[in-house]
Amino acid sequence: MTAHSDPEDPRPRAASVFDVAKVAGVSHQTVSRVLNDHPSLRDATRQKVLTAMRELNYRPNAAARALSSSRSRMIGILSTSSGEYGPASSVAAAETAARGRGYSVTIANADGLDPLSVNEAVNHLANLAAEGLVVVAPQTRVLAALSALSIGIPFVTLQASGPETPGARELDQVVGARLATAHLVALGHTRVGHIAGPPEWLDASQRLAGFRDELAQHGLGADLIASGDWSAASGYRAATALLDQGVTAIFAGNDQMALGALSAATAARLEVPGDLSIVGFDDVPEAAYYHPPLTTVRQDLAEAGRRAVALLLGESDAAPSVQPELIVRASTAPPRR
Repeated sequence: MTAHSDPEDPRPRAASVFDVAKVAGVSHQTVSRVLNDHPSLRDATRQKVLTAMRELNYRPNAAARALSSSRSRMIGILSTSSGEYGPASSVAAAETAARGRGYSVTIANADGLDPLSVNEAVNHLANLAAEGLVVVAPQTRVLAALSALSIGIPFVTLQASGPETPGARELDQVVGARLATAHLVALGHTRVGHIAGPPEWLDASQRLAGFRDELAQHGLGADLIASGDWSAASGYRAATALLDQGVTAIFAGNDQMALGALSAATAARLEVPGDLSIVGFDDVPEAAYYHPPLTTVRQDLAEAGRRAVALLLGESDAAPSVQPELIVRASTAPPRR
């Protein structure tokens, strides 16, 4: 059965609530109650309406449903780094988790270094009647901008700069960095360098803090640091500078910069891991196929996304950090004596 058509318009008209009501033999108010999952309906009536919807290929209008129920069933995701592996994976995980709970998802991208851009993105989601926000924004300025806004919408973040910031600190960057650094120290390296990410990124500052904390615990200096911008090219430049300072091991803030470090070692005619050990962070899908395969820190980004959505929807009142895991491959070994 198909919906009725306008004789002057060859396109079929989409079925309406009234069409469904007529086929099911009920009132249009009853159809609305089925759409809104009203608890007072008898199962027989509900099934009759659902059967009519299938026959008519009825698709409820989301905007109309939001108006009738005063709920949009929509979650907004604020993203500022969709091109980076970690944030992009977190966005995908949060979107999947929200859809799995029956919510539609709208993603708004913003410039994480521009508070005005963040404000515009948040206001856009608020104007769409988002019931809550998942914030995948690793820059410090984003959290500052969110804290300054009075939007009246609950939100959770995958990065939190401290207890004063609302949200869930889902990904423990400090622990991951300590795992990477401790691995190199346990192998016998005492001159360990770090390629840090951009200082305005919370991920970068927390990984740097973990690197420093772990070396301090072993009584080692933590002054062998060079900065990058997450790219392989910046990793190459930073690693070259660290090699000039005599490091025997490098902990790179992400796998792309570790890839650049591998290339810098080759250019310097150094063997990895014989002359230089390298550890990355993220465990991107390609990390196992670097030459040599990269030792790195893996984060369960999918679980972090699921936990953030669960916290936002009130399914959990606490969101302990997702603990990272060190994946040991062939890019690390004891230093040559």
